[in-house]
Amino acid sequence: MSLRGLLGIVLFPACFVAAQDQKAPAAAKENAKPAEYTVETGTRVPLALINSVSTKNSTEGDRVYLQTVFPILAGGRIVIPPGSYVTGTVTEIKRPGRVKGRGELWVRFDSLTLPNGVTRDFRARLGGVDGLANEKLDRAEGKVQADGNVGGDARTIAETGAAGASVGVIAGAATGHPGLGAGIGGAAGAAAGMLAVLLSRGPDAVLAKGSTIEMVLDRSVTFGDSDLNFGSYQPPPPPSQAAPAPAKTGSSFPLPGRFPL
Repeated sequence: MSLRGLLGIVLFPACFVAAQDQKAPAAAKENAKPAEYTVETGTRVPLALINSVSTKNSTEGDRVYLQTVFPILAGGRIVIPPGSYVTGTVTEIKRPGRVKGRGELWVRFDSLTLPNGVTRDFRARLGGVDGLANEKLDRAEGKVQADGNVGGDARTIAETGAAGASVGVIAGAATGHPGLGAGIGGAAGAAAGMLAVLLSRGPDAVLAKGSTIEMVLDRSVTFGDSDLNFGSYQPPPPPSQAAPAPAKTGSSFPLPGRFPL
């Protein structure tokens, strides 16, 4: 056998092994799964309302627009940066009653859009309310409930009763019976106040623009590396808070100009 043939026999295995070593990393790279980042079920996501929702002005099916206000991490990486957008739906509205019953509303969260346009559809529920008024959250049913107005109703009756008594004293003094006039006027004023309470509705449930609420994920949401390229993104400021609505103290009811003596 020639020297060239002998060298070929000796070097062939080494060349074969070197070629296999070069292919191995490439094959491993092709077979490697891309990294995934999962936001688990039950994760709480703080949101700020972009538009207001209330039992007075909203109807079932109205859209709710919100913005995330705190970064959410998974696997040591920010997957939902502040300024991401969430959309929801008003699923049910219950107006407050005239005699009893509080205003109630239900909101469902439907989708999340990251700043780069990546969108995920999901279902999530309310987990906390930090409203500007006195709304309460029933976590068992996921509904926002207006505060009661017992103090306002009592104040309406007391104020109209006092006004009636004052008018009665003036009218009674003209006839020489100020005490009797005060009693009759006070009773008439209290009756007018009670009528005002019966004709007016209780406070509406309101989630004002800028209010902070919590969304709780009912299912996991997964993103890949390519979904999380935000470049030099800078989060926008959160929505400005709307001024809190004044507490309702009952509808005003005109007092009659004269009470019978």
